[in-house]
Amino acid sequence: MKIHIETERLIIRDLEEFDVDGMFALDSDPDVHKFLGNNPISKKEQAEAVIANIRQQYLDNGIGRWAVIDKQTNDFIGWTGLKYEEGLRKEFNYYDLGYRFRKEYWGKGIATETALASLKYGFEKMNLKEIGAAADIDHIASNKVLQRVGLKLIETFEYDNTPHNWYNLTKKEWLRLK
Repeated sequence: MKIHIETERLIIRDLEEFDVDGMFALDSDPDVHKFLGNNPISKKEQAEAVIANIRQQYLDNGIGRWAVIDKQTNDFIGWTGLKYEEGLRKEFNYYDLGYRFRKEYWGKGIATETALASLKYGFEKMNLKEIGAAADIDHIASNKVLQRVGLKLIETFEYDNTPHNWYNLTKKEWLRLK
């Protein structure tokens, strides 16, 4: 298990097969999937497949979403981080900032905390030139987080027949924010 980032409250590490119960709790919740196509999972095997897919991204792209663990309780909160995105925007591939947390952890600043840590990792450790992100235009909380951490709204685009906001942040802009 590789720990990538440690904050005051959180451990951000590779997702592991033993995270299956936490991943199932996360992705089987219909509220979590409200802005993700309303298609929660219903079987642990689906959670296992999600973890396997992300672990393959580590091998293929050197990056993928990471588990977020509460330091005090060792509880699986959800996932965060960067991934190399090849399907969301048909026009181009990019490094995507994302996060998804169990409902009981919403509204506690975890998305902002992990997004800032992920941006720092992407720009400082990976030396990325830019990082993008997308959010359903109706997902107010996610849009606020992306703006709060410095990403700039560029445009609106359609994904799965749903309007999404497209955000971007260059390393040069990020350095100015620091």
